[in-house]
Amino acid sequence: MKQTVLIVIFALGLAACSSEYLIATADGQIITTHEKPELDRDTGMIEFEDDEGRTQQIPQSQVKQIIER
Repeated sequence: MKQTVLIVIFALGLAACSSEYLIATADGQIITTHEKPELDRDTGMIEFEDDEGRTQQIPQSQVKQIIER
């Protein structure tokens, strides 16, 4: 019984620590990512991993807003 309670508490703790980011683009798209998008200063592109685990890039000029949720 104690083991089950500890597992549930641990699982809830992990879920509370994860962050989701929303990227709003200039053309009205909303892109969801589970990792913080990063700016590649050499190329001027915002790089992130999409929901399917693929690395994506979009020009910084096309990003209107990045929100942590």
